[in-house]
Amino acid sequence: MTSGIKTRPSCSDPVVLNEWHPISALSEIAVDRVHRTVLLDDPISYTRSSANEPLVWASGDEAVGDRCDPATVIAALPTRVKFGYVWATFGTPGHEIFDIDECNESDRRMLNGGSIMVSVSAPRAVENFLDMGHFPYIHTGILGAEPRSEVAEYDVEVTDNQVLATGCLFYQPQASAAATGGQMTEYTYRVPHPYCVMLYKSVPTNPSRKDVIALFNQPMGHERIRAHNYLCMVDETNSDSSLKRFQQLIFGQDKTILESQWPRRLPLDPRSETPIRADRSAIAYRRWLSAKGLTYAVIAAS
Repeated sequence: MTSGIKTRPSCSDPVVLNEWHPISALSEIAVDRVHRTVLLDDPISYTRSSANEPLVWASGDEAVGDRCDPATVIAALPTRVKFGYVWATFGTPGHEIFDIDECNESDRRMLNGGSIMVSVSAPRAVENFLDMGHFPYIHTGILGAEPRSEVAEYDVEVTDNQVLATGCLFYQPQASAAATGGQMTEYTYRVPHPYCVMLYKSVPTNPSRKDVIALFNQPMGHERIRAHNYLCMVDETNSDSSLKRFQQLIFGQDKTILESQWPRRLPLDPRSETPIRADRSAIAYRRWLSAKGLTYAVIAAS
């Protein structure tokens, strides 16, 4: 590769520079073929070897072609593979990627529910994911239905360097692809990463267990993301394609709302947008980001 490669990333926020970010589902990367994307305003390229080893590097203005000789890559980024995704960083994270304990259960269905570009900031996408109040109006007849629109009291805390919301209950006509009727669904929300969020929800066929649905947001820019929808499900009925279709239906409804958000960057000043009871997890999330000193893709509190 040529000297057109940048030696310094465009982003100057150390919080996100020294963080692991999702790039792609490993299974969706063609062997020895160059794929291109953007991370934190900088172009990057990636591929995987026949031994399933990922390679991610900072792209220059050179013409690389569609094939990759790993020996020619001179700006490789640190990488990890977790949850079936390739993660990369421009910095030197002092920690590993967070865990999801349910991934160790052998009967789980684990797959990428779709990687979708959205014109919104990563924190806005996380905040929308935390919001149960929009279920009856955006996911009508599936995750919610009028007049059952009230968000009951729930608990929120910041613990172990993550935001955790527990005791979340909401009536849903069709809680998942496996559901056969309406039910009160119990949720737990967890934010272990500034741009990644997950929910744990009751399995319709086995209330003692919980499905895990996560949104791993790749910050392409301040106001543009590639949202990777991760599914870790207890489902012996539906095919992988059915599970993906259901998740893409839900996220497709969210995408319209996300792209209408204004401002697209998330304001961290608690006075900038009027909070209501349903926003308790969002308020905790904003305070958590402020405490970290994060500046990328947000409007910092004055």
